[in-house]
Amino acid sequence: MRKDWLSCIGQTPLIQLSKLFTNDRGITVHAKLEMLNPNGSAKDRSAVRIISAALEQGRIGPGSVIIESSSGNMAISLAAICSYLGMRFISVVDPRTTQQNIRIMRAYGADIELVEEPDPSTGEFLPARLNRVQQLLVEIPGSYWPNQYNNEHNYMSHYEGTMQEIVKALGSVDYVVGGVSTCGTMLGCAQYARDHKLDTKIVAVDAAGSVIFGGVSGSRLFPGLGAGIVPPFGQSRFMDYAIKVNDADMVTGCRMLVKQEAILAGPSSGAVIYALQSMMHELPDSAVCAVILHDRGERYMDTVYNDDWVAQQFNHGEGERV
Repeated sequence: MRKDWLSCIGQTPLIQLSKLFTNDRGITVHAKLEMLNPNGSAKDRSAVRIISAALEQGRIGPGSVIIESSSGNMAISLAAICSYLGMRFISVVDPRTTQQNIRIMRAYGADIELVEEPDPSTGEFLPARLNRVQQLLVEIPGSYWPNQYNNEHNYMSHYEGTMQEIVKALGSVDYVVGGVSTCGTMLGCAQYARDHKLDTKIVAVDAAGSVIFGGVSGSRLFPGLGAGIVPPFGQSRFMDYAIKVNDADMVTGCRMLVKQEAILAGPSSGAVIYALQSMMHELPDSAVCAVILHDRGERYMDTVYNDDWVAQQFNHGEGERV
């Protein structure tokens, strides 16, 4: 028996998507089910590693106040971990944060700090949220900022966890496909491949309207994929392929996944599925691929899996039934 649920983070299943990616060219696609982490996403890995390192360094302990800018999965993971460890957690969010995510955070006892206006110089909420984090750190002596955007334990959790587990399970993998926001997941996978001299190609999937891969910032409907500024981990090009997917295609990817494989996943996973589908014709015969399915879909029942919402957002008539 494991000591506590924190020890159950990682070692997620890797399964073959034999229905959705059926083909006669010998290409196999395997899914790393990160949504089966205890709190439902890949963010459990980075959150527990960052908090564990800070505990070991004596920077935090029971009763500490943890402050982070996150509107989604990282905040949920930190809220749960802090609750278990007897710490207070403050999540700095913006109006795009879903009420479902806020309810989950509050269920774990988290405090919500809402930033209502975007940064005046960029028009983006992320810089404004980060500014509010800095203000709170001054106002609350001894408080701690995990800084998921520039903490090496973020990408190292995927270097020593996600990618290592994929390689161990498959032996050889030609393509690893995953979404980017802080870029921690895919940077960790890329560095592992490089350090171990693997031929694995890293495919980083971003949201249309995000500026991580360049371009002009635009509106994005879903939290957790993309960013309005280039995060520190995204400053250098670590990927072999960079693909942008729009909101409608994320929904399409999610619905293909649940229809063909009965896997209910979030929009970042839908983006990954759609991106790989779009490049299947470029892949060599017998290629071995792994897709990282970042989070579960129950948090998106009012959006991705709501036919009326989809029809309203994308003018798809009654929407595709699932």
